[in-house]
Formats: sequence, C-alpha cells, structure tokens
Amino acid sequence: MLYQVTDWDDAYANAAHIAGGEGYPARWHAAATAFRDAHPPQALRGGHLFLPAGDARGLMVFVHGGYWMRFGPGDWSHLAAGALARGWACLMPAYPLAPGARIAAMTAEVVASIAETAALISGPIAITGHSAGGHLAARMICPGVLPDSVAARVTACMPISPLSDLRPLMRTAMNATLALDLPEALAESPALLTPREGIPVTVWVGGAERPEFLRQARVLADLWAGMGAATECVVDPGRHHFDVVDGLADPDSPMMRRLLG
Repeated sequence: MLYQVTDWDDAYANAAHIAGGEGYPARWHAAATAFRDAHPPQALRGGHLFLPAGDARGLMVFVHGGYWMRFGPGDWSHLAAGALARGWACLMPAYPLAPGARIAAMTAEVVASIAETAALISGPIAITGHSAGGHLAARMICPGVLPDSVAARVTACMPISPLSDLRPLMRTAMNATLALDLPEALAESPALLTPREGIPVTVWVGGAERPEFLRQARVLADLWAGMGAATECVVDPGRHHFDVVDGLADPDSPMMRRLLG
C-alpha cells in the first residue's frame, strides 16, 4: 500500500487521535507533583535530579517532549520511579523552549546539564527521552555533542517515539514557532548524522502511534544500523504516543530492563 502524507499537521497531531487525549497533560502534572512531594529532587540548572536511597548505581537521564515548545521537567517527575527503585539516580534536564530558543540551543543545554550531573554521579549513564525529548536523547550520542569523558560512560540510549528527521516538521503550522530552516534541520536531525560507536540504541515506539511516528522510529533505527550501530526498533503493542512512556515508572518493565540492564 502506498504511503503519502497530504496533511502534515494531522500527521503529527497526537491528542486528536487518542481517546481522552486532551486530559493527559493534567494527569501527568498531578502525578508528577505527587511524586515530588514524596521524593523531593535537587534542583540543577532548572532541571530535577532525583537520588535513590544509598549510593547511586548510575545515572538515568530522561529528556521530556512537547515538540520543543511545551512542558518542563516538573511535568514528568513520576517517570523517575523506575530508576529510583533500581537504585539509579534520575536526571530530568530543563531546556529553553521555542520560540525563545532554537533547537541547537536546546541540545547545548541538555549537554550542559548531563555533563554537570555526571560530575556528581559516578557509574554508567543511560539516556532516554520522549518525542522531541527522544530527538534530544539521540542527539546526545552523536559525535562532538557530549564531552568524550561523559560519552564514554553511556551504556544505553533509548529514544522513545523520537522525531529523528526534522525536515517534515518544516511543513507543519508549528514551524511558525519552531522557525526551523533546512540548514538547522539537517544539522539537528539524528537520523541524518552518525552515532558514536559502541553505544547500544533501542528505539521504542507505540504500536498504536501515528504512522509518522512509527516511520520516524524505523528511520532512526535503520539508518543508524547502516552506520554500524547496534540498534533495535521495539514496537510496543497497543501503546499510543501518550502512554508509551509509562514503562519508565515500572522498574521491572521490559523498557526499564532494556534501558538499565
């Protein structure tokens, strides 16, 4: 069957295609607030660092999504539960949002936050992120992004429902806010770049997601495999764009077993 996108805004719309989709942000925020009340984080560059009881076994990084325009670390605190239960610290970095910042500046701020936290937490580093955060997670393991000493500690990268090729976003109405142009889209698209060697990459996507997110996930896994990376694209049956991240809160989920080993 031929696949062709004719409505780019609808192709990247999620809430309209998920039952009760508009109610998810309020539920995320409430769950995140309750989690922080029980597990107060340390503030770091505007982000949140959650620490386990005792010495941390390593550092998990979760980069939030929102099309680079919405949300912040405080909307996703509850997703640190799985890492803490496994004895890992969890960093949820903050980054500036469009239209006040370009995507390259967001990439740089996530790098700075990870580097600063890596100096505080020893051991392996596992990097994940969702949607636009999946894009930023993938950017972290491209050469010349993280400092070499930090990148050498990265044991896993899991972009969840990532936006891996930014060029299609230039055709959407949201580009009035993002202001993507072709040079930036080429420079900031992980699928068009070469990953660092030696870091296993699991691209995770919900089986009930929009066709464009399924395509974007496969594109990243396939192209990076062609660059020599060890990659797998996991399609999580029945999961949509808003609940595909739920496995991060469960220390025994297949997602967490893959990410933290």
